[in-house]
Amino acid sequence: MGPVFARLLRHGHRPASLVRHGARAMNEELLALAQRAARATADLVRPQIGSARVAATKSSAVDVVTQVDRDSEALIRSIITAARPHDAIVGEEEDDRPGSSGVRWIVDPIDGTVNFLYNLPEFAVSIAVEVAGVTVAGVVINIPQQIEYAAVRTADGVRSTRNGQPISVRAYAPLAERLIATGFSYDSGLRALQGAAAAKLLPSVRDLRRHGAAALELCHVAEGCVDGYLEEGTNVWDYAAGALIAEGAGATVEVLTGSGGRTLVVAGPADGFDELLTAAQACSYVADPV
Repeated sequence: MGPVFARLLRHGHRPASLVRHGARAMNEELLALAQRAARATADLVRPQIGSARVAATKSSAVDVVTQVDRDSEALIRSIITAARPHDAIVGEEEDDRPGSSGVRWIVDPIDGTVNFLYNLPEFAVSIAVEVAGVTVAGVVINIPQQIEYAAVRTADGVRSTRNGQPISVRAYAPLAERLIATGFSYDSGLRALQGAAAAKLLPSVRDLRRHGAAALELCHVAEGCVDGYLEEGTNVWDYAAGALIAEGAGATVEVLTGSGGRTLVVAGPADGFDELLTAAQACSYVADPV
């Protein structure tokens, strides 16, 4: 329980008021802690741009991790644990930590590690927070460009910002005039399926883009830089924060099963989302119904 929520309890607010004001205050506190951890991580990573080396590989020879990834997740976990020792944490680089508070943190210390290795300015720290299974706060910081995207769930919906300013998805456009972001798995078999699906989709849209960091792709949807995003093979730490940020900016985000049997994220402005989803189904991004 955060200090604001505790103060509400001490001052005798009625239960209905507590649900509204206390939950809102708690979500804001969780966002503030996520931002503190993310900013500290960005400060840790930024001086090491251009000097990092591969420390190990994970699912395949092209799925790399650096010592900076590991150090960054350790820092995030230490900040969260010091403030909220009973919360659960799931992250890309370390084992899941169970909790008893009903709050779960979802952490990707560096989303876009290959970009980090190659000094391409599209990689980020991503932190989301769930309460009772619902994502209530999220922050994504583009580390080299020092751009902070954030979102918090309030009584009136989700509020999303870019460097503190409200953001919004692009206005409706016909499918043929949409710029769609995508990505490719580190698994060679899934890559082949993704490549075939992208080849089917490409003639139907303005163009495809691949920036190399799922969290940032969702933020690009949120800020109106692309008209949609779809990718199979993502993990919850890749999309949890970015999905909330996109939702708050007016996007619809669906997490489905892709044609390769892995998690598929489809995101785009709510106005016209059905057309994007239909195209994804027609181009074999989405698994056939059972």
